[in-house]
Amino acid sequence: MAASYLIVGGSSDIALVLGQKLLDGGASVTLLARDVGRCESLKDQGAHIIEGDALDAERVVEAVEVAKEHGDGAISGVAHLVGSLLIRPPHAVKLDAFNDVIHTNLSSAFLTLSTACKSMLRTGGGRLVFTSSVAATLGLINHEAIAAAKGGIESMVRTSAATYAQRSIRINAVAPGLTETRLAQQVLKSEAMTEAAVGMIPLRRINQPEEIASTMHWLLCDAPDNLTGQVFHLDGGMAKVRV
Repeated sequence: MAASYLIVGGSSDIALVLGQKLLDGGASVTLLARDVGRCESLKDQGAHIIEGDALDAERVVEAVEVAKEHGDGAISGVAHLVGSLLIRPPHAVKLDAFNDVIHTNLSSAFLTLSTACKSMLRTGGGRLVFTSSVAATLGLINHEAIAAAKGGIESMVRTSAATYAQRSIRINAVAPGLTETRLAQQVLKSEAMTEAAVGMIPLRRINQPEEIASTMHWLLCDAPDNLTGQVFHLDGGMAKVRV
């Protein structure tokens, strides 16, 4: 039977590209998505769609079970692609809004981690990939909420990689910079804002979803077994390079 993968946040732009790549490679793909209409093309190719929220524990468990069912009782890998963005200074952010960013990004990641690892411990291991952000590494104006959430994901990836290192579970993350997705539209809504954002990137261009998806695909399917606890900075050099 084909390897089976679960994508949590399956209706995001990057998730749709990743799902297509996995299907093209002959894998079974299960998507947990809120906007199932965006997943129709993958569904038509055999992907299994679970409608629901990544913070709904019952739906996450259901998605893992469906992925296991189509993987001969085991799930090979899980990608977490749930995100939100709040760009506003702390004095203009209410606690409820801050907590919403934390729950959407970090709490959902933890729920995916705990649910998937519980399954993988019974079936001999697997791979998980989470989504961070350049904001977790580089201090960016008005990014306090998302930096806290994504910084938490990076710390969780490192510690969980240690926790499960002897149990054949490999856990890594990608940390993209600005990427051409629906989520980024608020940053790219004007020519001036786009120019300013691109000017901060050493490569002077915005990421394409394919670039993020291809890295996540590699981590799920082809990365060496000794790779765990790592964060891959897919930001055009923004966090580490000055030109």
